[in-house]
This record gives sequence, structure tokens and C-alpha cells, in this order.
Amino acid sequence: MTDSSLKTLLVVEDNPGLQKQLKWAFPGYKVFLAGDRVSALEQLQLQGPPVVTLDLGLPPDPANASEGLAALVEMLKFAPHTKVIVVTGNDDRQNALKSISLGAYDFYQKPVDPEVLALIVDRASRLYELEEENRRLAQQGQNSPLDGIVCSSAKMLATCRMVEKVGPAVVTTLIQGDSGTGKELFARALHNLSPRKDAPFVAVNCAAIPENLLESELFGYEKGAFTGAVKQTKGKIEYANGGTFFLDEIGDMPMALQAKILRFLQERVVERVGGHNTIPVDVRVICATHHDLDQAKQAGRFREDLYYRISEIVIQVPPLNEREGDRLLLAKTFLEKFAGENGRNFRGFTETALAQVDGYSWPGNVRELENRVKRAVVMAEGHWVTAEDLGFEEENEQLSLDLRLAREVAERQVIQRALDIHKYNMSRTAGALGVSRPSLYSLMKKLGIEGADH
Repeated sequence: MTDSSLKTLLVVEDNPGLQKQLKWAFPGYKVFLAGDRVSALEQLQLQGPPVVTLDLGLPPDPANASEGLAALVEMLKFAPHTKVIVVTGNDDRQNALKSISLGAYDFYQKPVDPEVLALIVDRASRLYELEEENRRLAQQGQNSPLDGIVCSSAKMLATCRMVEKVGPAVVTTLIQGDSGTGKELFARALHNLSPRKDAPFVAVNCAAIPENLLESELFGYEKGAFTGAVKQTKGKIEYANGGTFFLDEIGDMPMALQAKILRFLQERVVERVGGHNTIPVDVRVICATHHDLDQAKQAGRFREDLYYRISEIVIQVPPLNEREGDRLLLAKTFLEKFAGENGRNFRGFTETALAQVDGYSWPGNVRELENRVKRAVVMAEGHWVTAEDLGFEEENEQLSLDLRLAREVAERQVIQRALDIHKYNMSRTAGALGVSRPSLYSLMKKLGIEGADH
């Protein structure tokens, strides 16, 4: 591995023996060393490491944590996105928690186990990379056709790649997914990626309009067609002419209207309510639903011929509980957004809040998460957003603050997932995790993962 492919890590430690030990404890990293606050800040400015391990006991007063805490504050002031992992004495929990309140990413208590510390560093590095990618995408602003879609999970990235392929194509597309997963965002992305991006994007939600009004909303009406029709009015399909027409929640469309939509899709003409003339329209059609249309077809609630007409391409949007890693990423993105809109300044979420966000099933999907974070920005009184601010109970606080147990759970999940992906090929698994094979066997044995004796 060349130096250019190595990640950068700064280790701040005044003990020469421990310095030497940690210098070679992090495979895949180019490690820089500092022994005091001044040199640590110099290295931070010169090297720009995404992750720092910081011993709180620094000279000139290594017996106390004041110098280390001062270094932490100055580091985060200069590089607020850097993940600082504080290393403390075994009986110094108070200063460890204080460092977290000052903005440290995590803490680790001595004596140092290099393998465990390396796992914490890897987690911090991955989180930094995800956040950095999110910041890069956010800076692209309106230039991004997938604007507003924040993700890092494999399922969502695959969905985004599919949207990028389908966007420029001339096909009718069906987007399926639970309520609150962001189906309209994907519909707009398809429009923005198409040659029609400068033409209108018109959306109609079939579930939000009463059945007796939906036909006139879609097709328009002639003057005198019904009581209150005092003038000729275009329908939403006509307004979308030349652009994209998005028919949201088409699974809730009444059967009688489904036949008229089928005719429009087949012939690309509309006939206003009360009229007799056909009006040609040129639109790209995108539909969406949270219903299982296969079941709806079998139950006689949805026309089979309409289904095949609207589903030339089907895009499935995964629910939030299947998007590994996206919950925390989205929560932090929403926090930055709503804090900025409301003139609030937060350091982040508490450990308990993050545990609740990551462990909750989110039946309302991204919309529910967004609403909870918006509520928290309004309700929070301190610099940290708590689980209570998010509307959760604090009942799991004691468990979530047991960092050693939390690390073991996280490490077991990550290692087991890597083993499954690489079909228990130990060399590939170790490489993917950034550890040596002996370290992998040791961790598997320690965490009780089957296969440690293979």
C-alpha cells in the first residue's frame, strides 16, 4: 500500500513507549505523532487528519486533564469536522464525559488495547468520509439531479444509480415504496435528468383529492359542465404539456377513472369534462404508490392493463429501516438544515439520542425522522439534542452510555456483515475491515462469532 492511498491519523500522546506502540497499530493509516498541545495543533494544521486520538494527560501537567481539554477545544475550533477520540485514565470517567460534551467523537479508557482502538478509529474515519461526501453533495445544490436525496446505504445507492439510468429514457415509470420514503424526490430527479428538465413538472396526489373532483382536476372541464363551472379550465395533464406529469398514489385512484387514465396513456389525448373534443398532449408520465399493486390487481381494485401500461420500469424505494447507516446521516443533515433555518446552534445529538435514532424502526420513514428532528430543534434547550427532545423515552440511557458494550455490539454487527459478504474468506474479510488476519481471529473469538477456530 502506497503512502498516497493511506488515510491520515494524528496520535497525540506524550509517552514515548506508547507512541512507538501506536505508530504501527493502525493498518491502512499514515500515523503522525505529537507529544504536547502546541505540536498537536501544528500537525493538525499541516496534515489535516480526519481522525485524532488525544491523550488528555499532556505536559506540562500530565497528571491532570486541563491541557488535553484545552487542546480538544482548540482542535475543534480549527477543524470542527475532525473526529477526536479522547484517551483517558481508567478512573477518569468524569473528564471523559466532559470531553464528549465539548465535542469529542468518542472516548477510550486506558490501558490501551490497540486492536479495539483501531476499530474505533475505523468507525470514526468511515463516519467522517460519509459526512464529507454529504457536505460535498450539499454544496452542489441545484446542480445535482438527485438533490435532497441523502444516503450512504447500498440499497439506496443502487436505487439512485437506477434513477440516473432511467432519467434520460423515454419510458413510463412506476415508483413503489412506503409512505414517507421520498417517492416524489425520485420523480423530480427523473424529470431533472430528462430532456424535459426545463419544462413543467406537474404533480397530482390521487389520495388527497375527493373522488368526485379528481377527474376534473386531471382532465379539466368546459364552462357549464357542472354547477360552479363558470369558465373553461385546463386540467393538470394539459398544464404538464411538454414536461413531466407525476401521478402520485395512483393505487388510490377509483376504478372508473382508471379506464380514462388508461385511454390517455394509450392515445396521449385528453377530453375535458363536459367537452367533446380530444386535446393531444406530450408528457412523460411517472406514477407512484405505497400499495402493493399485484395484490390490488388480484382483489379487483386495480386494472391489470393499466398496471402494465404504467410499469414499463419499476423503481423500488427501500424503507428507512432497511437503509443501514442512513438514519444517523439523515438525522445530522436535518439537524444542520433546521438549526440554520431557526437560528439555532447545536453541537450534535447526545449518545442516547443517536442510539434511539439508530435503533428505532421508523414506521413513518424519512418523513417521520424529518418531523422529529424539526420538533427537536424547536424544543431543545441545551447545545445537545437529547432523546427526549426527539420524542423518545430516556429508558435506554444507561445502556447507551455503556460505550464498551455499545462498541462490542457494533463491532459484532460489522464483522458478521463483512464475513457474510465475503463468504467467510478471512483474507478478504480482514482486508475489508482494515485489520490483519490474526487480529480478525482474535476479535471473532473475543466477540463470540462462529468461525473463530476455522
